Amino acid sequence: MAEVLVKTGVKREDGYLYFINKGGDVARVKMARRGQKSDKKQEVVAKAGVSRESGYLYFLDKGGNVARTKMARGGRKKK
Repeated sequence: MAEVLVKTGVKREDGYLYFINKGGDVARVKMARRGQKSDKKQEVVAKAGVSRESGYLYFLDKGGNVARTKMARGGRKKK
């Protein structure tokens, strides 16, 4: 189960990829489409200022809030 860290309430638009950048803020970049040049410049949508801890996955949930969950490590050994 994920825990919400910061309630940002970001409204998503079609054609954009939303993520948590290195500074801990919510950013977006236009999605790459076949045959089009993509601009890799990221645009900060909301200031969250989240400091990351190792072993956690940080993401934007359905409500547009910054959340984190414990990463699944280990698992079955490969044959």
